[in-house]
Amino acid sequence: MGHNNDGFSAVGLSRLREVLARHVESGKIPGVVALVSRGGHTHVEALGTMQHDGGAPMRRDTIFRMASTSKPVSIAAAMVLLDECRLRLDDVVDPWLPELADRRVLTRPDAELDDTVPARRPITVRDVLTCTFGLGLDFTSLGKPIMNAVFEQGLTPNLPVEVPEPDEWMRRLGTLPLQYQPGEQWQYQIGSDLVGVLVSRVTGQSFEEFLRERIFEPLGMKDTGFHVPADQLDRLPTLYAPDPATGEFLAWDEPKNGRWSAPPAFQGGGGGLVSTADDYHAYFQMLLNGGTHQGKRILSRPAVELMTTNRLTPEQNAARTALAVNNVHISFGQGQQGGWGMGMAVRTYRGDYAPIGQFGWDGGSGTSAYADPANQLTGILLCQLGYSVPSPAHLMNDFWTTLYQAIDA
Repeated sequence: MGHNNDGFSAVGLSRLREVLARHVESGKIPGVVALVSRGGHTHVEALGTMQHDGGAPMRRDTIFRMASTSKPVSIAAAMVLLDECRLRLDDVVDPWLPELADRRVLTRPDAELDDTVPARRPITVRDVLTCTFGLGLDFTSLGKPIMNAVFEQGLTPNLPVEVPEPDEWMRRLGTLPLQYQPGEQWQYQIGSDLVGVLVSRVTGQSFEEFLRERIFEPLGMKDTGFHVPADQLDRLPTLYAPDPATGEFLAWDEPKNGRWSAPPAFQGGGGGLVSTADDYHAYFQMLLNGGTHQGKRILSRPAVELMTTNRLTPEQNAARTALAVNNVHISFGQGQQGGWGMGMAVRTYRGDYAPIGQFGWDGGSGTSAYADPANQLTGILLCQLGYSVPSPAHLMNDFWTTLYQAIDA
């Protein structure tokens, strides 16, 4: 196995293991599972332990909280509906999401909530799927009235309070003005959760039921869902959000009686999934295959192309660019991909070792999943450490930097 033309070099894979081991041995990363795949060759490393102070070893089938790495997978439900003409990109969303009819829009992004004008046009399906419907998390607007209101309403999953069930979540969302006119500006997170509500209302099924029927089961993603069954909880590690000042490992979520131990009130496409390296590999390989899995069509090729190529104008993308370039202390240098498709980032310029066209996303719980059509490569990196410290971002960066050197062709 010195080398072959469609996989990875033996030297490259041993270097990859060394780099991952260095992070685990530093004491900063409790454990990690990494899967890399190219040309039909799949290689997995599982290093470290489920708890920061020991415990069971990490295994290939360890279940992780995918956090924002949920976004590229959960969007597939909406793409099925586009394929079947049950949704159209330029349909107005009002029939399904009446809470979002007749929007008011802030006169400026930092205006008081009552300082508004009418929306220039209704919100469309396209606006929701591309996260440009007018409201979302903006890490450059923290402390502004609209962001304060988003948090006060409990619309995001990172608060101590649980996100309410979908109809109540929609009611609360409908009480707020938009920060930008529909279609004007890309914004994070809320659009990805809104997709789930839209899918559920169009299909008359829960978001999870539809995802399971149309995406998870056909792909054999048996460990993917919005909670971990009681008899599988020993496969879920403790999730830590270390103290930024001291580095002390603070448990943000324990497996037993934790957030993922029972079905949630809100099935959040933006950050709610749990999964494994192999389940995510099946999904991203399907995207690389242009929508097929073992000869079965899951999504049409055009739907995959729509998701995995940039949908944004430079103007729509301005906030993402500002976060990546001017707020690296917040993003730890993540987010330099350039573009955004549907549910995922798409590289539109060569900013690091990955080529243009690579697509995927990272999660705030220490997860990263991307596929690269140019090299027919998939990489999935899973750990259990939140972005309260830069350690998971450094681990991810070193993983991708080393992986791209392991291509031997």
